[in-house]
Amino acid sequence: MNEIINITPKALTQINTIFSNENPVDERGLRVAVTGGGCSGLQYKIEFSDVKDKDNIITKGSVRIFIDPKSSIYLKDVTLDFQDGLNGKGFVFTNPNATNTCGCGESFSV
Repeated sequence: MNEIINITPKALTQINTIFSNENPVDERGLRVAVTGGGCSGLQYKIEFSDVKDKDNIITKGSVRIFIDPKSSIYLKDVTLDFQDGLNGKGFVFTNPNATNTCGCGESFSV
């Protein structure tokens, strides 16, 4: 099965670090979503969440990633990476389907 979103090893390491620091309840996972907003119309959202009905669930090691059906459409073939260092921005999405992105890289349109 296609996993909808690609998560780099560096992003997965950072997610695991955050999970271990937050000590979330076992039932929780990382929700990756696309919501309306931002200067280009759509924006990414990442948060700890409980699983919801109809979520797509991706398991990467000990981390479960939840994606709702609507967001799945926009996240197809997207890569979630983590960038640190001098010019690091934290979690970064690379979306080959985006036709326009805003200058700050926080929102996009398709």
